Amino acid sequence: MKRILILILVKNKNHLSLELISFCFILIYYCCKFYLFLLNVLMYNDTFFFFSLTKNVPIFVCTMAYPTVPCPLHVFEPRYRLMIRRSIQTGTKQFGMCVSDTQNSFADYGCMLQIRNVHFLPDGRSVVDTVGGKRFRVLKRGMKDGYCTADIEYLEDVKFQENLGDQNLDSVHFYQPNNQQRAQNVEDEDELENLRQLHDLVYSQACSWFQNLRDRFRSQILQHFGSMPGREENLQAIPNGPAWCWWLLAVLPVDPRYQLSVLSMRSLKERLTKIQHILTYFSRDQSK
Repeated sequence: MKRILILILVKNKNHLSLELISFCFILIYYCCKFYLFLLNVLMYNDTFFFFSLTKNVPIFVCTMAYPTVPCPLHVFEPRYRLMIRRSIQTGTKQFGMCVSDTQNSFADYGCMLQIRNVHFLPDGRSVVDTVGGKRFRVLKRGMKDGYCTADIEYLEDVKFQENLGDQNLDSVHFYQPNNQQRAQNVEDEDELENLRQLHDLVYSQACSWFQNLRDRFRSQILQHFGSMPGREENLQAIPNGPAWCWWLLAVLPVDPRYQLSVLSMRSLKERLTKIQHILTYFSRDQSK
């Protein structure tokens, strides 16, 4: 295509405007860049997995990670240095994070990490600044050049059906719910209101627990994880639920197996209840 465009420009340069010539050269430039990008991806045999990020996703087996929560990494193992380099070169800048598992090498659930910045050290090590993205469940495990890979499916919280739910708005004037549907709508609205009350209660407990920490511990948490996110107004707007839940789960000194069970939950109500139990336990220790 590059040769064709150049040939057209040469034969018709007296009849083409300067703007059109500039446009053609810009088009050539970006076509070449895209070609080199695709060639670079295919060199690593990833077969366009980066478009969906559900097949052959690279897995870093190390620690717990959570949506919206920073996860700084010191990468020194050769296999993970290769994995990080490929994630950057292919343009995905993402990989999965899972904790280890004695039976399956890594856990059934994890969290995607988005690379925000990488500082490469002279000896090949790197300090990688990442932040949590989507949660996922592992469907199939694999291996590539020493590091783990997985086919995954993403997790989202189950939502209540409010009012007309998924009814087409164009037909709203013709939609007449029957008695069973009306009862379901009322039940869902009651459940959502109960969820809001539970959310506000647990959020207040979390703020109280954090404020009652010793100054040294509180400063360390703020330095590492930043400030606690605010409460959410629309509990169903975010696929992973309120960000403050994940921030709190990351800073609480809880067994990773317990944290993993909370990460895998698709019910915000169950997650809030679990967090409430943890906060109640640690609040008792604070009062002693």
